[in-house]
Amino acid sequence: MLERIHLAVVLEVERQGSLTAAADRLCVTQSALSHSMKKLEQQLGADIWQREGRSLRLTQAGRCLLELAQRVLPQLQQAEERLRQFAQGERGSLRIGMECHPCYQWLLKVVSPYLAAWPDVEVDVKQKFQFGGIGALLDYEIDVLVTPDPVFKPGLHFEPVFDYEQVLVVAHGHALAGSAYARPRELAQEVLITYPVATERLDIYTQFLLPAGVAPRQHKTIETTDIMLQMVASGRGVAALPRWLVQEYATRMDVVPVRLGPRGIPKQIHLGVREADLQTDFLQAFIALAHTTQAQAATKSKADQV
Repeated sequence: MLERIHLAVVLEVERQGSLTAAADRLCVTQSALSHSMKKLEQQLGADIWQREGRSLRLTQAGRCLLELAQRVLPQLQQAEERLRQFAQGERGSLRIGMECHPCYQWLLKVVSPYLAAWPDVEVDVKQKFQFGGIGALLDYEIDVLVTPDPVFKPGLHFEPVFDYEQVLVVAHGHALAGSAYARPRELAQEVLITYPVATERLDIYTQFLLPAGVAPRQHKTIETTDIMLQMVASGRGVAALPRWLVQEYATRMDVVPVRLGPRGIPKQIHLGVREADLQTDFLQAFIALAHTTQAQAATKSKADQV
């Protein structure tokens, strides 16, 4: 009774706005599409749309079909892609979504050895899902979400794979460079440079400045880490970044990490995956390899202190 084409039609009509546009998108005639949907309505005993002038409005039954289509069709597409890969001798694909700027540098440490260890797995990194990754994961647009701020929802699993500390970054000659830690009031006259992210998603605001009722003199946003740290090194502002990232840049840029408050701001990088995919061997291998970056970072930190 209910077939895949019916779900595809409901979804495309919602996206395109009309039966005609949906028919073009699905490469069928409008008459064939209308006939198929009318037959489904007769079988269901319920209308899917109500006409309002030239537009169509989904009925309660239509809304139910739309929700089903949004959930089921991506899963079918993923299954078909996996089966195609198996048929061609491929292992599968791993689509990784990024939900933070600095996470990209961390991910490079994982992807490089993973590609060598799993040559028959196709890896694709998608950065367009910044701060919208949960929806992409639930909608099967990505398979792994790299995020410092997990949102726990049914059907999703978040694995903490890397501990780090969010620190203030200042130029070597800055007044705070030799301090044990920075206080919120000491940033009141500073130019704060961050990635272009809403303040409610920035730890330096939510966990440091706002609880103290402090705001920086000016807030600037910069897309890239390199330019951000060059600005800091030249004395044009301060920034907040992961300590491990600052330590990597400190060898070639004149910048210094300073703890934010006496206790600092501890953070974790999480890998979000669908619970149904947890037993996939090449996904398990990726998570296991991600865990090793913690041990490698600890070893490097000890070596730097010697």
